[in-house]
Amino acid sequence: MGVRKKNSAQARKEALKTQSFAKLTNVPTSPRKMRLVADLVRGKEVFRALGILKFSNKEAAARVEKLLRSAIANWEAKNERKAENGELYVSTIFVDCAPMLKRLRPAPQGRGYRIRKRANHVTLYVDTIDKDTKTND
Repeated sequence: MGVRKKNSAQARKEALKTQSFAKLTNVPTSPRKMRLVADLVRGKEVFRALGILKFSNKEAAARVEKLLRSAIANWEAKNERKAENGELYVSTIFVDCAPMLKRLRPAPQGRGYRIRKRANHVTLYVDTIDKDTKTND
């Protein structure tokens, strides 16, 4: 490995030390509905995001709340200490489409209507808040 490549790999590794992530795959909810919940917590401080998700009446919010708790636990395991209030924030959250289940439903006059049962994958990154830069809440 060359020196330049080695240095850039070390810099990337150092940047990833502060971040932790969690993935949720094959959630049987449409991606559009899940993105509504993901938009609620994007960029928020984690304990504030947990409060938002706890009191949201959307079904997908319970799954994202569990995922956020997992990402916080991953950060705590990586850094070997407990997360304090105001220290972490949801840096990135995105929802991707998962494979669709295609079913047929009987329709009038011998036809069949196609039903698409959608699913999604959610990825959530948690990062530390820099005291120098302010984030929008």
